[in-house]
Amino acid sequence: MNAGWPGWTLRHRVAALLTVVLVLLLGLATAEALVAEKNRQNVEAVLVKSGPLRVQGQELLSALLDQETSVRGYAVNGDRKDLAPYKTGLERERDTVASMRDLAGDYPDMLRALMVVEERAAQWRAKVALPVISTTERSGPEAGQALITDQTRQQFDDVRDSIDTLQNEILIVGQQAAGRVKETSNVLVVLLIAAATVVAVAGAVMLLSLDRMLFRPVAALVGQVREVAAGDYLHHIEGSGPPELRRLADDIDGMRQKIAEDLEEVRQARERIEWVNNQLQKQAEELTRSNRDLEQFAYVASHDLQEPLRKVASFCQLLQRRYAGQLDQRADQYIAFAVDGAQRMQRLINDLLAFSRIGRLTTGFTEFGLDKVMGDVAAQTEAARQYADAELTWDQLPVIRGEEALLTNLLANLVNNSIKFRRPDVPSRVHVSARLVDDEWEITCRDNGIGIEPEFADKIFVIFQRLHSRDAYPGTGIGLAIVKKIVEYHGGRVWVDTGTEEGTAIRFTLPALSEDVAASRAVDDGEPAAGEESTGDAAATGDGAAAPVGRQPDGAVREEMPEGTTRGGTTGGMKETVG
Repeated sequence: MNAGWPGWTLRHRVAALLTVVLVLLLGLATAEALVAEKNRQNVEAVLVKSGPLRVQGQELLSALLDQETSVRGYAVNGDRKDLAPYKTGLERERDTVASMRDLAGDYPDMLRALMVVEERAAQWRAKVALPVISTTERSGPEAGQALITDQTRQQFDDVRDSIDTLQNEILIVGQQAAGRVKETSNVLVVLLIAAATVVAVAGAVMLLSLDRMLFRPVAALVGQVREVAAGDYLHHIEGSGPPELRRLADDIDGMRQKIAEDLEEVRQARERIEWVNNQLQKQAEELTRSNRDLEQFAYVASHDLQEPLRKVASFCQLLQRRYAGQLDQRADQYIAFAVDGAQRMQRLINDLLAFSRIGRLTTGFTEFGLDKVMGDVAAQTEAARQYADAELTWDQLPVIRGEEALLTNLLANLVNNSIKFRRPDVPSRVHVSARLVDDEWEITCRDNGIGIEPEFADKIFVIFQRLHSRDAYPGTGIGLAIVKKIVEYHGGRVWVDTGTEEGTAIRFTLPALSEDVAASRAVDDGEPAAGEESTGDAAATGDGAAAPVGRQPDGAVREEMPEGTTRGGTTGGMKETVG
C-alpha cells in the first residue's frame, strides 16, 4: 500500500498531488489569460474600431455630398443661403477625418487610403468648388454654371472612388479581426476543455489515492474502536496507512488503557456534582426564605409605622385647627408643612402595604367576568369622574381566571391615572377594550389625556418614578408599579403603546380560558363555536346594540361597532358617563 510513498505523511502525499494539479492548472490558466487578452484585442478591433470606422466613412461621404450639392445649388440660384450646407459639410468632414485618423492609428493601409480621400477632396474644392463660388459671386449664376462640366463631375466621382477604396480597406480590416476573434475563441475553448480534463483526471486520481491512503485505514480503525466501545477493552488497536493514522491508533490504544481510571474519576466527579447540587438547592431555599422574610419585614415595618405616624398627623392637625391664626404666618406655614408631610407619608405607607400584599396574601384564583369588575371600578371612580367631568366606557369584556380584588385594583389604578393626567379644558374620555391574541386576552385602557413620551414608556412602571412634579399631579408614584406587579402575578405583561396618536394606551395581557381559545380556533377554521349565533342574526337586530365580536385571521378579536352607536346591555359593552 505504501510502496510508492515510503515514509511520506498524508499531508505530504496530498500536497504532492495538489502541487502537480496546481502547476498544470496554472499553466493552462496563463495560456487562457494570454489567449483571452488577444481575443479581447481582436473583439475591440471589430467593435471599437472597424465598426465605427465604417460608420464614419459613410458620414465622410455624406459631408462631401452636402458640399457638392450646396455648390451646385449656389451656382443655380446665386443665393448665399445655399452655401450653408457647404460650410457645415466642411466642418463635419474635418471632424470625421480627425476621428477616423485616431481610430486607424494601428492600420497604415487605412491611413494611406484616408489621406488619398483628403487629397482628392482638397483638389476638388480648389479646382471646382471655390472657383464656382467666386465666379458666381462676381459674374452671376450663369457664369458659375458654365464652370460645372463633365470634367468637374469626374473629379467628384474620383473623390467617391477614394471613399469606396477606404471603405473596402476598413471592411478588410474588420474581416481579418473577426477571423482572429474566431481563431482565439477556438483556442480558448480548447484550453478550457483541457483544464476541465485536468480537473476531472486529478479528481479521479485524488479520490483513488484518498481511498487507499485514508478511507480504508480509517474504516479499519473505526471498526476496532467500535469493538472497544462495545466493551472489549482488552482488544489491541493496531493502525495502518499513513504515519498520522498509525500514531492515532497508538493514541487511541493508550486511551483504551486509561478508560478504567477515567470511569473511576467520572464516578467521583458525579458524587461531587451531586454534593454541589445539594448545596445549590439549600442556597435556593435560603434565598426564598430570605425574600419571604424581607417581604414580611417590609409589611411589618410599614404596618408598625402607621400608629406613630397617625399620632403625629393627628396632633399636627390638632395644632392646625386650634392655633390657626393665633401664631404668626410662618408658624401656620410650618404647621401646614408638617400636616402635609404626615399625610403624604401615610399615603406612601398605605401604598407600600398594598404593594407588599400582592401575591403574599391571596384568596386563590377564580373565574369571573371583567364586565362586573368594570362596574365596581366605575363605582369606585365615580367621585373622581364627577369632579373631572370624565366619561368611562368599556366594550364587552371576557371571563378570566384570577383574583378579582387585585384586578379591580389594577383597572381602578389605570382609570384613575387616565382621569388624573387629563388635558386642561378637554373632557376626559377613558375606554377599556379587549381582544384575544393567540392564547391571551389583551386588555387596553385608552384615554385622550396628555400622553406619554416613548422614552418614558418603561420608566413609569418603576416604583416611586414620577414624570411630573407633585404640585402638578399629586400621588406617590407607585400606582403603575402595583399594576405591573398584579399583571405579572397573573402571568401576563404590561406595556405602553407608543404608537397612539392621541392620549395614552396602556395594554396588558391575561391568560385566556381554554374554551375561549378553542372557540377562537374553531372560528378561524370556519367552524361556528357552540352556542354562537350567526352574524347575520345579530346584524338584523335594529335596537342599536353592538355587533357580535368577530375574530381576526390571526386569532384576535375584532370589535365591530357601527359608527355613532353605543354598546350597552349584556351583549355589547357598557358605558358610564358622569357630569
